[in-house]
Amino acid sequence: MQKILIAAGSALLLIATGCNTSLLDTKPNDRFQESTYWTSPAAASAGLVGCYSILRNDGIYGGKGSNNATALWDETLSPNAWNYSNSASFNSVAMGEHNASTGGIVTARWGDCYGGIGRCNTFLAKIEGVPDMSEADKTKMKGEAYFLRGLYYFTLATYYGAAPLILTQPNEETDSDLPRTPRAEVIAQVIKDLDDAISSLPAKYTSAADKGRATKGAAMALKARVLLYEASPLMTGGVSDPAKWRAAADAAKAVITDANTFGYKLYPNYRTMFLPQNENNTEVIFDVQYIFPLQGSSFDLICRQYNTNAPLQDLVDAYLMKNGLPRTDPASGYDPAKQWNNRDPRMYATFTYPGDTYMGAVVANNRFAFTGYGMKKFSIYDKEKAPSDKESLVGGQSETNFIVLRYADILLMYAEAQNEANGGPDNTVYAALDSIRSRAGMPFIKPGLGQADMRNVIRLERRIELAGEGLYYNDIRRWKTAETVMNTDIYNYKRERQATRSFDKNRDYWWPIPTGERDLNPNLEQNPFY
Repeated sequence: MQKILIAAGSALLLIATGCNTSLLDTKPNDRFQESTYWTSPAAASAGLVGCYSILRNDGIYGGKGSNNATALWDETLSPNAWNYSNSASFNSVAMGEHNASTGGIVTARWGDCYGGIGRCNTFLAKIEGVPDMSEADKTKMKGEAYFLRGLYYFTLATYYGAAPLILTQPNEETDSDLPRTPRAEVIAQVIKDLDDAISSLPAKYTSAADKGRATKGAAMALKARVLLYEASPLMTGGVSDPAKWRAAADAAKAVITDANTFGYKLYPNYRTMFLPQNENNTEVIFDVQYIFPLQGSSFDLICRQYNTNAPLQDLVDAYLMKNGLPRTDPASGYDPAKQWNNRDPRMYATFTYPGDTYMGAVVANNRFAFTGYGMKKFSIYDKEKAPSDKESLVGGQSETNFIVLRYADILLMYAEAQNEANGGPDNTVYAALDSIRSRAGMPFIKPGLGQADMRNVIRLERRIELAGEGLYYNDIRRWKTAETVMNTDIYNYKRERQATRSFDKNRDYWWPIPTGERDLNPNLEQNPFY
């Protein structure tokens, strides 16, 4: 009966349309088809933009839609900040309460990484067949895809460990039941992708239209970060391997050596470096681009109103005094009644506090109700009253780019790796650290330090210089100090306990494979104790 109805319907269609054969053309005109898409340089360029666009998804750096600010919330996984509302389940992770069914960031990060990988794999499979493209353009664009695939796989390996390694365009029949590839093999592929990117990408771009694209320097910088992580205690089982530290130091040194070629140097002002009017400045190596109304972020809304990246008292206490001494030193001049006076200038550039001036008004004790502190980094709001058209930006209206890699981080990577590889600091370690401290208006490092003391200096310097940038959580994981610094109470500015965090050293150094992924693919072995 069904066949008869279809035949009758077809006959009526022919009668009604007469000889209009165009209606018999079944090629859809409201969507792209894989078989006909990759036919022009413009299509290839759009395909590459799609590889980048995943960076703005909720599981990677976020910022778009639903007032999401993943890049800022990553900080709340660490002792530096608190996501009191548990947005995207970040507080569940910070509290040690997460599991395979938690959802939120635990699920989104896995899925979005593979979304980006799939797009990169498709691009790399199709780009060679695109007509009317020069070989130079193909090589450069492939280099960008290699960089992005390396970044997505490195993110997977950093949070989940082993993960299925897929290097071909998505195929449900072959990909849906793959087991996890050993983490070492995934990292080896990341390094290969970055090496391919390094050999394919230009040192810099001259066109404004190319802002935000990966460069040779970005690939070299990401490789340095990968090698630094691989040399760290979590990845080596706590046994220091000088050869791995040497590889990381050499990779970071290569970026420093070619800094003039790439146009990298420390931007003179630590605070204004993060403002939209100074985006893509000399310190930025790679960032995620935001522009309203095409693709804005929600960073200003999060910092000004929701305060779901609220700085914690533990971070405040970590800042040195302006004279370079810790607040606990009797000679530091620290006054508990005036705890925010005479501190490292980077503190004032990073967050605001009760009694400070913010958006043209004195900060009341309850202005940022949960800890008393409000983050300023990656937001336009500071002491001055905001222009009337920007004083209450909402979700999707912010234009501050999120910086993934910057030159100061390269200097810190080099100092850390060189100190470990060399058995202690040499003059180049001091020079790297002192250049950063000089920009901040802080005294130089005390000379004559041994390896262990310098290690502590570097770790504190990373925490302070990069505060609010979402890197400290992975630092305390790779150093294997999370089991100490995350098993603690967290406090507001009055030193009143707000919550008690927990970190299981046998479980929490790695995230669980999401339940939904294992339901689809039972061959995905779960991480221990989940």
